[in-house]
Amino acid sequence: MLGKNILKLRKQAGLSQEELGEKINVTRQTISNWELNETAPNPEQLKLLSKVLDVSIDDLLNNERKEVLANKISNTEKLAGIIIKILKIFGIIFIIYFIFIIIGLISLILFRTKNNQEESISFSCSLNAEEYKISIGSANYFSCPTCSNELQVKLKELTNYQNISASKNNIENYFTSLNGYCE
Repeated sequence: MLGKNILKLRKQAGLSQEELGEKINVTRQTISNWELNETAPNPEQLKLLSKVLDVSIDDLLNNERKEVLANKISNTEKLAGIIIKILKIFGIIFIIYFIFIIIGLISLILFRTKNNQEESISFSCSLNAEEYKISIGSANYFSCPTCSNELQVKLKELTNYQNISASKNNIENYFTSLNGYCE
């Protein structure tokens, strides 16, 4: 490649092999050998060639430092662009994830609030001329202050705190089976 550059630059300068050889103190045959890539100039001769042909040694040797540097800069810019795109995608995913967490937390709070609303019922039952005031609540609440311990145990067994209406029906049926009634 050096030989082709010497030939091209020599012709651009309008010099013959002999004229170029005279300017850098070598023979026409040496210039010919360089142009045919049979031999190469030493570092001192390269310096003289670059001065006579008015080019840098890098241009003479066709060192593409500028292109390499430009390619490195271009590749760095491309990499930076890719990294920015990836960061944008991660940012969007994070924001969506954050929104879902907030929606989930709000839903959980609303669900708990709705489910924590305590359902309760109070009613009266009579048996053998005795009246019993019974109260049942969904938070495992049971009250029958006038009931004996045995009756309280039996009524609690009939109580399903997750279904207060069914519990009331169970207790009413129990009192009816014993010839009592509930209101």
